[in-house]
Amino acid sequence: MATPHISAEKGDFAKTVLMPGDPLRAKFIAETFLENPVLVNNVRGVQGYTGTYKGVKVSVMASGMGCPSIGIYSYELFSFYDVENIIRVGSAGALTEKLKVRDVVAGIGSNHATGYADHFNMPGTLAPTADYTLLSTAVEAAKEKGIEMHVGNLLCHDAFYNEGGMQESLEWAKMGTLAVEMESTALYLNAARTGKRALVICTISDHLVTGEKTTSEERQSTFTQMMEIALETAVLMEGK
Repeated sequence: MATPHISAEKGDFAKTVLMPGDPLRAKFIAETFLENPVLVNNVRGVQGYTGTYKGVKVSVMASGMGCPSIGIYSYELFSFYDVENIIRVGSAGALTEKLKVRDVVAGIGSNHATGYADHFNMPGTLAPTADYTLLSTAVEAAKEKGIEMHVGNLLCHDAFYNEGGMQESLEWAKMGTLAVEMESTALYLNAARTGKRALVICTISDHLVTGEKTTSEERQSTFTQMMEIALETAVLMEGK
């Protein structure tokens, strides 16, 4: 059953997969929140685990960084492993003073400075969006846990270091964009193309306006609120 990038067998993944970028964050989620987690993939060190959360089968697997990487993994999970829902749990940079470091943001849409959408050969401009059922369920889960979760558009950018610098990304705030990350466009478009569901939930790791930032260690193991929202969403989605 193995694909070029995943060594798992059919049935090894749950209906819902949480997808952080960092393999170490995947390991942290599995060991901290899942009961009886089993390593089902470790090709290229991209760790994937399956266990249970509140009695519901849940998986977590890293995506790596950028649209090409999450594009490969999400496509293979959707297309070959019967995965129905992928929830990215990642980090993002705030573009507005309405947010502060460690705030949680859900991306309803994905503005993009990436060529990923071009590969779908559509006769117009694709608008990558989250699945409404998954998003509304996550909003419900956040409210139940008493966690404030901001909902709005993200900016998905191919370049972490770009010639336009920070100011180029900040321009997107004029159009109400909340934060910038590097994976949402590919994930949302793959979900649309395969008829599946996707949602991006991010924690603000650094602030492009104020300059505040977190360490790599903090990003790996302290962004637990978005993890809890995603896990509760997985439980609620089991019957949908």
